[in-house]
Amino acid sequence: MDFFKYIHAVGTGEKGNRDLTLQEAKDMMEQVLKQEVYPEQAAAFLLGWRLKPETTDEFRGVVEACDGFIKEMPVANSLELGYPFDGKANNPFIFPLVAKMLENSELHLVVTGDDLAPAKAGITLKEVATHIELGKNLHYFDRADFFKEMHDLTPLRMRLGLRTGLNTIEKLTKVAKSEYAITGVFHKPFVKKYIDAFADRYKRLALIQGNEGTPELFSKGRLWIADGSDVEEIIVDPEYYGVNYTKSWEKISLEESLEQINNPSDEFLKLARLNAAVYLFVAQKAKTIEEAYEKLNG
Repeated sequence: MDFFKYIHAVGTGEKGNRDLTLQEAKDMMEQVLKQEVYPEQAAAFLLGWRLKPETTDEFRGVVEACDGFIKEMPVANSLELGYPFDGKANNPFIFPLVAKMLENSELHLVVTGDDLAPAKAGITLKEVATHIELGKNLHYFDRADFFKEMHDLTPLRMRLGLRTGLNTIEKLTKVAKSEYAITGVFHKPFVKKYIDAFADRYKRLALIQGNEGTPELFSKGRLWIADGSDVEEIIVDPEYYGVNYTKSWEKISLEESLEQINNPSDEFLKLARLNAAVYLFVAQKAKTIEEAYEKLNG
């Protein structure tokens, strides 16, 4: 199909713009992933799409298109952690320590990584995952291996230098066919978008106001649990669990991030335990976060 009609749909201004149907969004994304269009055309669409802005049907169509390219590698009894691909700038990743807290549970954690994407110039999950020894219950998948078509768009996206709709849909891939998933959200309006686009793909989907848009809780925030059409909102406050970790507002290096993982402070370990408790609750291994936290405390 003619790709120009998709550019026209998102790039002619408020009066001329229109939403794509689910099938149109799927076709658009397939053409982009197959690189059947010029890079300038793909960049023009992505920018206009972000400004229009995106709809749930469009997101669902793009996700369906991506499904046709992703090479699945199932991991039984797993929870998929949806991380942004623009990294973390000011704070270390905590997922390796969370995995260690869960080694005696039946829960496996799935994470995915790739080269840096726009727009925050942070330390990527890939950089961390490839510089540490991963536990037996922590499974890292590199997008260059399981979804090369999306990986190959990274240079174009970096030249564009802005967030696009791909930043939203790329965090949850279902590469491991996980029944459960959790991802981070910056703003509450995106909660409904994620639930509408992804909830029916998992037995249980959770969203959390995580640190720097990740599924890692570093301070008081909201957790949303979607069971079908029912959504439960829970406030999670680390201080309630005796965790007094102070997050950073200053840029850190990869070396500093790895150091905090390899030689964690007591408070960082307590924070990892709380995140592990949240994940057990999301994956229905505990009735409450409090129950899970007590179990992990021994």
